[in-house]
Amino acid sequence: MGTVTGTPTRGRAARVLVVGAGPVGLTAAHELARRGLRVRLVDAAPGPAATSRAVAVHPRTLETFDQMGVVDAVLAAGRQNRAFTMYAGGRRLVRLDADYATMPTRFPFTVVIEQTRTEELLREAVARLGVTVEWGVRLTALEQDAAGVRATLEHSAGGPETYEVPWLVGCDGGHSTVRKQLGLPLIGESSETWELADADVDFDLPPDTIYWAHTGGQALMMVPYREDGRWRLLDTAPVRRPGEPADAEAVARRFSAKLSAGLGRPVQVSAPSWNSVFTFQQRMVPRMGEGRCFVAGDAAHVHSPASGQGMNTGVQEAYNLGWKLAMADRGQAGRELLASYGQERVPVGRALLGSTRKATFLVQFKNRLAGVGLPVAFTFVRNITPLRRAIQRKVLGGMSGLRLAYPDSPLSTGAPAGALPAGSRAAAASARHPDAAGPMALRAELRDPRWSLLWAEGGPAEAARTAAAAAAEHADWLSVRTATDTPAASAPATGATAAADRAAPGPAPLPDPGGLLRDALGLPPGGWVLIRPDGYTAAAGRTLTAPALARALAPLSRPALNPRPAASEPPRRVLEHH
Repeated sequence: MGTVTGTPTRGRAARVLVVGAGPVGLTAAHELARRGLRVRLVDAAPGPAATSRAVAVHPRTLETFDQMGVVDAVLAAGRQNRAFTMYAGGRRLVRLDADYATMPTRFPFTVVIEQTRTEELLREAVARLGVTVEWGVRLTALEQDAAGVRATLEHSAGGPETYEVPWLVGCDGGHSTVRKQLGLPLIGESSETWELADADVDFDLPPDTIYWAHTGGQALMMVPYREDGRWRLLDTAPVRRPGEPADAEAVARRFSAKLSAGLGRPVQVSAPSWNSVFTFQQRMVPRMGEGRCFVAGDAAHVHSPASGQGMNTGVQEAYNLGWKLAMADRGQAGRELLASYGQERVPVGRALLGSTRKATFLVQFKNRLAGVGLPVAFTFVRNITPLRRAIQRKVLGGMSGLRLAYPDSPLSTGAPAGALPAGSRAAAASARHPDAAGPMALRAELRDPRWSLLWAEGGPAEAARTAAAAAAEHADWLSVRTATDTPAASAPATGATAAADRAAPGPAPLPDPGGLLRDALGLPPGGWVLIRPDGYTAAAGRTLTAPALARALAPLSRPALNPRPAASEPPRRVLEHH
């Protein structure tokens, strides 16, 4: 496998061909390469995109970027947004502030950042892992059998190439060739035409919130970029059709007039640096792949940009698939684990269509009666504090991705005994006391590309024996840590390499003086929690025993699919954060 005919690729043959080098394809390539797989990443475009559709990175995606080791760069390049302010007919209705009290996270905000910049940071991250994007390489056909995939690639500066590879991941957007080649239908319906623009805006409101403004007949949105005075603008009722040439000055005049009417103050919009009118759809695939080929992101579902979910959902999918595909390729799991990708993500896509359909309705609000009813409704909301808080948690919390869980996944085994249900975010436990030693150590642990078994010291001697046996038997894909009162200064450094962890004679200590992390996880002495590589809990118990751990790991103990050679590269642990 890995046969090349025609134009050759650089270096050794890849294990995975990733088609599409947007944020989803880059995430997939990063997570596969971080786990030791050789990845080939191609894109039909001649080079990186120059314009951005997505501009919002939500809290759950920030947690994922933290695990990948890129979150600091994203935070530095974007603006944190914590509010959504609504106007109608020139009157301020209500300001909804981000409220994550019921969803603890270290990132209680959305980062506004151009998709082009996000992609640049991810390209730098994959380059550090030895992966570079091959631009101008278009997939035109594929076929597969039980042994692998044969892809036909067309080089803009060369010619056709036939490339054989064990696995293929299609992240090639809403018009995905991979999806079409696999015969995966997009189920759903067409929807609305909107207009996007990036422009400098001069008006007297602070850039500390997203603004929604209703003119009396339609709605617009404004999202502040990091650069002062620069905004992403959205018009839900454009006057021109997709594909029509834009008169930049005319676009600026229309946005200026509409925003002035909605916000009730003079708004001067400069000629936009970028402008696009597009018709979005609400559609999804019924399954996430076929055989050895998979799809993620817009290749699997297309929907309204109203709640900014597209890129965020795609990143989550790529991360979900990456570690599962790596385990299957390395001989550590089989078809059951790969099947869980679709079992977990298809329901997410289905729910996403429903939520974005509601968000689309709320954002565009074309009913002219809204100009009369909205002030009355939101005066009530503004003055009733419990109601306002409930709406804040429902609306802003719903966009965050923090409520996503996998309780019904085949990987969520048994009834959890801890504070976090099976299938929920382990990062929630580390956010309750973010500056304490235990939560900080857990955050560092979640950056390890392996599974994590965390057990609380004490309890029956069997717990220690089981942890030691697991560390000895599964060190290549399982990190075993002992939550201990021993302070960090007396424990091995949190940033120790994965190789050093594997060489250790037993479980490495995870310093938790005062037990704040164990309390947050609900772990008594001898208690345990098993955490997946994407940071979701799989199982937990009050006492770590060999039978209990075997049940939790049962979904992985199937015959392997096409295992990698034993000499393959080990997983790479992220060391950027300590």
